[in-house]
Parts: sequence; structure tokens; C-alpha cells
Amino acid sequence: MRVKNFNINVGSQVFKACAEEPRLRVLHLVLNHGEMCISDLEQILGYTQTKTSRHVTYLKNSGLLNIRKNEKWVWYSVKDEMKDILFLIFDFLKKDQMLKSDSETFQTLLNNRALAYNKQKAEEWKLRR
Repeated sequence: MRVKNFNINVGSQVFKACAEEPRLRVLHLVLNHGEMCISDLEQILGYTQTKTSRHVTYLKNSGLLNIRKNEKWVWYSVKDEMKDILFLIFDFLKKDQMLKSDSETFQTLLNNRALAYNKQKAEEWKLRR
């Protein structure tokens, strides 16, 4: 689904949400690597839980992120209707070293199975045994 009426109100929300580096980094990770929780983002970005939660909450309240709750976990993803505009924004930032570094850290953690998603799946597997 796409935003049907992209107007100045929606545009200003998107640009305000993208006005701070931590929020851009969060959006970039979630947009390019899929659903994540606060602990994933904390680990990759090196921010405190408080700082990470504050920025994710801002993005959620701005209408850019979805939330999905699964037991004690809360997962964040980019709303489908916002993906087109965010891909355009990040196309301009594709050579940014910090965003590249965040993606590399994500891949390293994923390869090391250190992200919360894998922890959750392991817990679910233990409960089924």
C-alpha cells in the first residue's frame, strides 16, 4: 500500500521525523533489515535503552513505524505506505559511512545470532520441547 494523499502534513511529519541522526539510523535499519526490537537497535547503534526507545516512540507517533507485540517482545517495522518515500530519502544517503557501518554491525550480529529475534525463537523452541 502507498500513501494515497501525500500532502504537506504527511510530508512535514516525515521530514520532522528524519530531522535527527538517531531517528534516521533507526529508520534505515528497520527499512533495510526488517522488523526489529529495542534491544536489537540498542546493540547495533550503541545507544542506551532510554535514548533508543525515545526515538522509536517518536517514529511510531509520527506514523512511520508499526508495532507488533509478541508476549514480552515489541517489534517495530516501517509502515508499508511509508516505504516509497523512505527509500527515496535513503537513496540520497546510500554512501553515508555511519549507515553502512550500522548495516555491517547488523550483519555481524545476525551472523553471530546475537539479535533478540534469534533469542526469542530459541526461547520458543525450548518451550516446545
